Amino acid sequence: MIAQSWENPELFAQLYDRYAPDIHQYVARRLGDAHADDITAETFLAAFRRRSRYDVARGNVRPWLYGIAARLIGKHRRTEIRRLRALARTGAGEVAESWVERADNRMAAQSTQAPLAGALAALSAGDRQVLLLIAWSDLSYAEVAEALGIPVGTVRSRLNRARRKVREALGADPTFDPDTATEVAAHG
Repeated sequence: MIAQSWENPELFAQLYDRYAPDIHQYVARRLGDAHADDITAETFLAAFRRRSRYDVARGNVRPWLYGIAARLIGKHRRTEIRRLRALARTGAGEVAESWVERADNRMAAQSTQAPLAGALAALSAGDRQVLLLIAWSDLSYAEVAEALGIPVGTVRSRLNRARRKVREALGADPTFDPDTATEVAAHG
């Protein structure tokens, strides 16, 4: 599609139609609805302008778009940290619902919002970026690595560190590994 859009720019609209809702949702969760429209538009504008430099051998355009969005979100890092800290203090905020989308048990969800927001705010920018790309965008480790321009090993170490810090902040055993526990339960 990207290569075809070099000759027929109007075809780029198909990429927008396919990926804009997901990018918008990811940005809204990170920065709130007030910034989501602008960052989504900026993401696709940047992608359109850079499409001639896109390596079509990469195949999947999704990580590339998330990488652009992640860099643009990085420019709004202070906004994100302020929102997370306010949510951590008050348990309420303009995007509080996005932290635990439509949970069946609102009481349990509300009791975890503030500590979770505080834990996310306390993470380094790189750790938070990796954790949220995996958790909220359902990207694979390889796709996150591609999106952020870092090795897969760095993705794994950042994710491990971020998960450990979030577990600690939420009062869970920091050595608990949900992946291992699931495996043990399935085979035990």
